[in-house]
Amino acid sequence: MSRTPVREAIARLVDAGLVHVVPQVGTRVGLIRLPEVEEARFVRESLETSAFDAACGTANLDVGALRELLDVQERSCRVEDYDAFFEADEALHSEIFALSGYPGAWQAVQRMKLQLDRLRRLAQPDAASIRDVIGEHRLVVDALEARDVDGGRVLVSRHARRAHDLAPALQAQYPDYFVE
Repeated sequence: MSRTPVREAIARLVDAGLVHVVPQVGTRVGLIRLPEVEEARFVRESLETSAFDAACGTANLDVGALRELLDVQERSCRVEDYDAFFEADEALHSEIFALSGYPGAWQAVQRMKLQLDRLRRLAQPDAASIRDVIGEHRLVVDALEARDVDGGRVLVSRHARRAHDLAPALQAQYPDYFVE
């Protein structure tokens, strides 16, 4: 591979805040920035509760794809394939936005939540917490199918705060990974 695509890739990683380049010294992985985690949580929670509301109001609500994604999550957890779980987790949230009629809003959330996703990945290798996440997803899908707007909003909000709530314990466990 030539140097140009490598430079472009590093420049994009720098723009995303994932790496820092010190000229004549080297390149380092960037630290998780908690203020960006909190901002991403805010954006995600705000848009996702709104997407849930909108999805509840659609005429032909079909949660079949969401149920299939829950099955994928269960299988991934059983075989400890955390990458597959993360993909199915992302797909489930994306599907809720698609059902709301605002799939582009999920793309806006995606752009905002890079630091939040790093925190989520750091917390994921625990099978018990993954089972808890799947349980939360199941409750959200049940509330959506029942068109329980008020109950669903509470569930979505609680779920969106999960990774953020884990931040203090993760920061204590991995202090060199974080910056305030």
